[in-house]
Amino acid sequence: MLLTLTTTHRPATDLGHLLHKHPERAQSFSTSSGTAHVFYPRADEEECTVALLLEVDPVALVRGPGSTLTQYVNDRPYVANSLLTVALGSVFRTAMNGRSESREELAGTPIPLAVRIPVLPHRLVERLFTPLGWTADITPIALDEHGDSRYADVTLTGTLTLSDALKHLYVLLPVLDGSKHYYVAEDEVDKLLRAGEGWLGGHPDCELITTRYLMRRRPLVQSALSRLADVDEVEPEELDNALAEPRVSLAVQRREVVVAQLKEAGARRVLDLGCGGGALLRALLAEPGFTEIHGVDVSAQALHVAARKLGVDRMGDRQRARLTLRQSSLTYADPELAGYDAAVLMEVVEHLDPVRLPALEHSVFVVARPRTVLVTTPNVEYNELFETLPAGQFRHSDHRFEWTRAEFRTWADGVAQRRGYAVRHLPVGPADADRGAPTQLAVFTLGDDD
Repeated sequence: MLLTLTTTHRPATDLGHLLHKHPERAQSFSTSSGTAHVFYPRADEEECTVALLLEVDPVALVRGPGSTLTQYVNDRPYVANSLLTVALGSVFRTAMNGRSESREELAGTPIPLAVRIPVLPHRLVERLFTPLGWTADITPIALDEHGDSRYADVTLTGTLTLSDALKHLYVLLPVLDGSKHYYVAEDEVDKLLRAGEGWLGGHPDCELITTRYLMRRRPLVQSALSRLADVDEVEPEELDNALAEPRVSLAVQRREVVVAQLKEAGARRVLDLGCGGGALLRALLAEPGFTEIHGVDVSAQALHVAARKLGVDRMGDRQRARLTLRQSSLTYADPELAGYDAAVLMEVVEHLDPVRLPALEHSVFVVARPRTVLVTTPNVEYNELFETLPAGQFRHSDHRFEWTRAEFRTWADGVAQRRGYAVRHLPVGPADADRGAPTQLAVFTLGDDD
């Protein structure tokens, strides 16, 4: 089976740096799926194309351990499926993780990309890829005089980071095929959440993707959707429909509590610090009492996603005037953020290295110094109640730490004492008698004389 990836970014040969594969060398890799060959049909300043060719032995595939195939003649060695994604994740793992020592800035920059897959089940291609910014060119493959087969020659084009593109392929190729060549166990939930970080939760067909990726194993699907709903960029109202017992997700509860606290504080001009994909911004925009809403994030890509999800280009003038999106680091003093009534750091502090917390404290509580500051963060004591979260593992791959209730209280009380705020602590979500609530919230307020 074959997959090619092309860019016209100048210089196009930077693709080799991003993939960590030299354009002048053909390379072969032994994977659990077969032998993967990587080579460049074209590599110059104007255009660069890398090809991933996976050779699968159909006889070994049938005889292999755990195989459910019963016939030697089948489509598995030729149709893009989970065999290809295993090779994709193995050969291009560093690029998929968004790392490039020689082109670090470019690794996080959207570039023009075209992916061609000559044989792919195409029924769901447009439905799954279009919401992610791709355009699909689909040429069905004729079967015989009875019409077309379920396969097509598919070319996807879009402007995305290479990491995002590879993650989309990694998740969606087996979803399109509707099958996997190996037994789906609990570790598949973690794989899905890692590869789907930042885009899966907000996809309109998140439930469909999750269900097909996890081969309709209901407990795994429920666990994955519950954990996705705990990520800020998710719109979890849609995910709840997939749970055995419909409930208000933790992400929704967290936003509702934050909005209620902002209203109670009488805030009208609000900062969403570390706004990510804009889930809280959407909730704030739905409340007319918040007259000025300022979303801040260090990631330009996150702000781009937020603008797209919020439909900024389609907003009316009055609504658009209420919203500002700004790229800024929370660990650097930014005087432009001063003067607001309230600031929210919702599931943000745990993404910082602990040594950076004093800098965040200074920029928020000294430089910006709003009258009210809301900080939410996971309660690590609650983690063992997530059935598929391995012991000792954080809820999110980018978390640098997760605090116990006592640790969070110690940090928040220290900030309040040092910076002249009062602080109170609230639980968010269903509380366990021994482990507390899944999310913890600190509400900082300045005195009337400040």
